[in-house]
Amino acid sequence: MMLALLHRVVVALLPFVALPAFGAGAIDGEVARQPLNPTAIVMFLLFVVATLFITWRASKATTTSSTFYNAGGQITGAQNGMAIAGDFMSAASFLGITGLMFIGGFDGLILSLGAFGAWPVLMFLFAKRVRNLGSFTFIDVISQRLDRNPIRLVTAFSTIVIVVMYLIAQMVGAGKLIQLLFGLPYELALVIVSGLVLGYVAFGGMLATTWVQIIKAILLLAGVTLIALLLLAKLDFSFSALLKQATENHPKGEAILSSGVIFNDPIQILTIQISMLFGTVGLPHILMRLFTVPDMRQAKLSAYYASLFIGYFYIALLVLGFGAIALVYNTPAFFDSDGALIGGSNMAAIHVASAVGGDVLTGFMSAVCFATILAVVAGLTLSGAAAISHDVYAEVLKQGNPDPVTELRLTRISVFLIGLAAVLLGIAFQNENVAFIATIPMVVSASVTFPMLLLSLFWSGLTTRGAIWGALVGLVSSIVLILLGPQVWVSVLGNEQAVFPYDYPALFTMPLSFMVMFLVSMADNSERGIVDKENYRALEWRAEFGDSPAGEGATS
Repeated sequence: MMLALLHRVVVALLPFVALPAFGAGAIDGEVARQPLNPTAIVMFLLFVVATLFITWRASKATTTSSTFYNAGGQITGAQNGMAIAGDFMSAASFLGITGLMFIGGFDGLILSLGAFGAWPVLMFLFAKRVRNLGSFTFIDVISQRLDRNPIRLVTAFSTIVIVVMYLIAQMVGAGKLIQLLFGLPYELALVIVSGLVLGYVAFGGMLATTWVQIIKAILLLAGVTLIALLLLAKLDFSFSALLKQATENHPKGEAILSSGVIFNDPIQILTIQISMLFGTVGLPHILMRLFTVPDMRQAKLSAYYASLFIGYFYIALLVLGFGAIALVYNTPAFFDSDGALIGGSNMAAIHVASAVGGDVLTGFMSAVCFATILAVVAGLTLSGAAAISHDVYAEVLKQGNPDPVTELRLTRISVFLIGLAAVLLGIAFQNENVAFIATIPMVVSASVTFPMLLLSLFWSGLTTRGAIWGALVGLVSSIVLILLGPQVWVSVLGNEQAVFPYDYPALFTMPLSFMVMFLVSMADNSERGIVDKENYRALEWRAEFGDSPAGEGATS
């Protein structure tokens, strides 16, 4: 019965798995209510109680816009690194990457390399300059040298697109999981999830969200570590013995130790890794965390610790993936009467937890999966609220001189509106295939946010006109090519063959965005364009050394 329940849980989580190869089919129809899982419920309630207490404590200190958006800039590099890792490490990675390795061995690891490679890029390329030039959001950085009103509107819109696309997938997964754990109606489950997230964000702001992320990251790292240790203990802590048993069990034999089992198209591999690498670097809620630390050194330490924790996470998943092959393939209890793995390949990680730790460990990992979703939704909601209240209201409508009380009130109203939208969209998409929606944020980020941020920081020739046209072309082309790709054109719309052959088009849309920004900026000889180019020279010293207050513009 426990396996049947966990099967349902994993199926509920599949829609928000980001990489297309992880994706399953649509979530069709109602999910039947299941017997209660007492272990998972107790652990879930403990997490909720602990995080609500943290929110109550954080609310005492969250009285200004600064403390709400960036926790007053007093988070340490190690704490922020753990929080960033919590933002990034997901139940999707835990289930999906392990499942892919169960199918194709090394190929499952290949898909994680692009995302992991983003953190050194963030640390060495962006951390210092973004922290020195920004105050609350990455849009502060871009608007330093460009025409603040149009550029803030365009980037705020792209931020909201990214946030909403992520929220739909996360809310559906969280709603299904709560529905299964408690036997509640799906709509009520969504309201509970949204209510918890709204409490974290609206009252505790970035401070509460940071600590929720830290707790979630610790739980997930502890879970995968425990599974990995128990698994290795069965093989005398010999990784070579693990690989040997895995190759003996897998139908492909030693082929699983190299690439080519799942992906034999190098273009497909490249476009996925480009999307994950540069999409991760440009995610608004990740960039926003660089402003929660007191100085540039702590910002770089944040990226360093995030790389450390995420790297360790993927190493643990390497053990779990090959461990699933070594243990699960020879265990009839995990296969149905037709010889198929119960729950499919994405069930492999849960099967390993069950094999080495029984019901207690499987219940713990179920609760951790939900905690993971909850933490990600909190970070996304805060990022979307900041785009509305800070970037649009405070900086565009009030020209950088808002009433602090009104801005904070608007932020909290925005949080509630985003939460309401998330509930409504979660209900609307509960029976649809939302796996493709989770691909859009990474591609949009790589095609819009990353080019704008990179060129505004490192190329003196970028102009407002070039940035806007490039961003719009990147946004439209990425969404169009996703719609024409296999995940939507074939899987969702039912056509026989996709117009565009790849699920992740960032390999094509990101260079297109760069090219448009470059060509339009080079041809822009307007008065505004000249000012934009002069602003770069004026801000270069500040970007490198941070010699003036963060958030102040040069020439508007």
